[in-house]
Amino acid sequence: MDVIPDWLASLDDEDISFIKRFILSSGSLKEVASSYGVTYPTVRLRLDRLIQKIQVAEDTSNDPYVSLIKRLAINEKLDFDTAKILINEYKKIRTGV
Repeated sequence: MDVIPDWLASLDDEDISFIKRFILSSGSLKEVASSYGVTYPTVRLRLDRLIQKIQVAEDTSNDPYVSLIKRLAINEKLDFDTAKILINEYKKIRTGV
């Protein structure tokens, strides 16, 4: 593989480490939770956020601004309701509605 996929390149070092630990534990969230010293729900939330990051990176239909807003919301730099408002207003401006 000569080229790193965009979705993989979009992940930070923590995400890559989590994926490695997840794979080495044969996908056992219980084992991952134990190795991190956190609860199962905490690991599940981390996995869900990672899935969302990958989905956003893979969604080529989004324009760069919408993708940025979604990434900020996933990374909890922006709350979900504010992200929705920003995306909706941006879409209104772009469509002239």
